[in-house]
Amino acid sequence: MDTNTLGPRNRLIAALRADRGGQWFLGVLLVTGVLAPLLNLAVPPTSALHLSSYTVTLIGKYMTYAMLAIAVDLIWGYCGILSLGHGAFFALGGYAIGMYLMREIGTRGVYGDPVLPDFMVFLNWKQLPWFWYGFNHFAFAALMIMLVPGLLALVFGFLAFRSRVSGVYLSIITQALTYALMLAFFRNDMGFGGNNGFTDFKDIMGFSLQAPGTRMALFLVTVLALGGSYLLCRYIVASRAGRVIAAIRDSESRARFLGYRVESYKLWVFVFSAVLAGIAGALYVPQIGIINPSEFSPANSIEIVIWVAIGGRGTLYGAVVGALLVNYAKTYFTAALPSMWLYALGALFVLVPLFLPQGVVGAVSQLRSRMIGARATS
Repeated sequence: MDTNTLGPRNRLIAALRADRGGQWFLGVLLVTGVLAPLLNLAVPPTSALHLSSYTVTLIGKYMTYAMLAIAVDLIWGYCGILSLGHGAFFALGGYAIGMYLMREIGTRGVYGDPVLPDFMVFLNWKQLPWFWYGFNHFAFAALMIMLVPGLLALVFGFLAFRSRVSGVYLSIITQALTYALMLAFFRNDMGFGGNNGFTDFKDIMGFSLQAPGTRMALFLVTVLALGGSYLLCRYIVASRAGRVIAAIRDSESRARFLGYRVESYKLWVFVFSAVLAGIAGALYVPQIGIINPSEFSPANSIEIVIWVAIGGRGTLYGAVVGALLVNYAKTYFTAALPSMWLYALGALFVLVPLFLPQGVVGAVSQLRSRMIGARATS
């Protein structure tokens, strides 16, 4: 069936019917969104079935990482753009919501200043910087969550793609971008809290961040955002534009020879991916309770790429699997093997790409095909 003749809704349905992995992922996500509130709020803490608030927060953090992994898989797995700086867009989205949360504290801060955050009072700032104006309104902060990462990606991508920078050179430049931002945000005179960043948040939109109901609401919003991100990316991949970016990945020079504006396609998918990463960062901060310049670390951006490689790039749901697998392993090893966890994670990063070049989901798919083939010949 030619999906180009279908409407947007039918095109998405057709894409999902051919996407068994995506069906499983969305099914598990739906079950998680239904069971987690029940086990956390309805089941008493004394029950073995109770889901603690810590576990809810941990799962919520994993889901924001999964959104970030999908954003990277969209540009790397489908367009061939290997970005080693997507952690910067994630962090910018986190800082945008963090600025709103800091303004929400008001007189409840340590110094009781109704306008200036505590760190500004401590550093003897006399007035609020101009770029903090408007962040006392949630709608403005929500706009900045998407606008700031998107605008940075637009400017950076326009200059890079217009100059036809690609391959390892583009990867190095994106890594330099996030490193430069990390150094800038570490400075106290930038007005972003220096190396301490933002923390000690009180509430969001008038609701206490410590209340179980607020935490569960953030969890459910993250579930919806992750599911929506997957569906939107799946729709893009299945569309005509998705076929073009796949052609650019396979042979950029041939796509350009056929008359496609390669730079324009690469730019819009790069900007969209950055906005998606920014939204993931904005959902991460209220649940975790802190944002600081370490989120800009180039090592974080490299780790995101490793998530996608381990899960299986070019599948979208494989990126989710990789993000969940690696971060759960990190959580487990830091508790079970506190002196060895770095070596365990290092072994995971080396062995999986070496023996499973198509990632975990690719290996499972190959195993399933072999089993079906063996049954057919027997």
